[in-house]
Amino acid sequence: MKRVLVTGGAGFIGSHLCRKLLEDGDEVICADNLFTGSKKNIEDLFDYSNFEFLRHDITKELYVEVDQIYNLACPASPVHYQYNPIKTVKTSVMGAMNMLGLAKRVHGRVLQASTSEVYGNPQVHPQPESYWGSVNPIGIRSCYDEGKRIAETLFFDYHRQQDVDIKVIRIFNTYGPNMDTEDGRVVSNFIVQALKGEDITIYGRGEQTRSFCYVDDLVEGMYRMMNSRDGFTGPVNLGNPGEFTMLELADKILELTGSKSKLVYRPLPQDDPMQRKPVIDLAEKELGWKPEIMLEEGLKRTIAYFERRLA
Repeated sequence: MKRVLVTGGAGFIGSHLCRKLLEDGDEVICADNLFTGSKKNIEDLFDYSNFEFLRHDITKELYVEVDQIYNLACPASPVHYQYNPIKTVKTSVMGAMNMLGLAKRVHGRVLQASTSEVYGNPQVHPQPESYWGSVNPIGIRSCYDEGKRIAETLFFDYHRQQDVDIKVIRIFNTYGPNMDTEDGRVVSNFIVQALKGEDITIYGRGEQTRSFCYVDDLVEGMYRMMNSRDGFTGPVNLGNPGEFTMLELADKILELTGSKSKLVYRPLPQDDPMQRKPVIDLAEKELGWKPEIMLEEGLKRTIAYFERRLA
């Protein structure tokens, strides 16, 4: 049994990770300030005797004794991270420093949940880990993009200078149950709009692409990375290499929901990436990992979840 800290553990991805760790028999401390996380996501986890919840903001130091730390805490959708951009930067940077300091003190391993946003609006497609990205440092998305990039810098500097045991993953678009109805990300937006019979909002001409990974696949990749061989730090892309335009996604959701919603077009937001697709060769080689749940099956499960939420 390991004692594991999951920051952002009441969030969309964090709640699924906590559940997997508990089912594996680990002792789990879930830390979350509940800015975007919700106790509803983890209410069933309180039945586990090896689960503990701490309402905590990781911009403040945290003193616990643990073997592993998954650092997931940070608003991840543009609606949420642009609400208070200074707080977003603090969460990424100060939070990373606090978790790295904790890992150093307890001689534990710490995994940073970084993001495909470090690639910005990429000029290389698809994106391998070796690509340094194309990011606007002063745009409205910069609080998240640059915050995550600085966090990666801190992780590797702590590793080189302080010999902290680190793992870094870059998460591509992920979806599934426990997404919030007001999440603001494209899959949840489209599904909620379709189920409510509202117009589906397409930004630009809908030709920008994304790769969508079902949350169960992502969590498995995170777990494998945390427990991968000593000395392998990453960064490692975790995402589904299937690539779809926004129009293709909208059409598929309309088909699966049977909705009569209409498509409406709005101006493309500033710095919105036109292409996203991970190269996952490294994850396959080092972790023996690749996604197993394809888009249609994942959407069916996610639609069923939102139907329950909206009932």
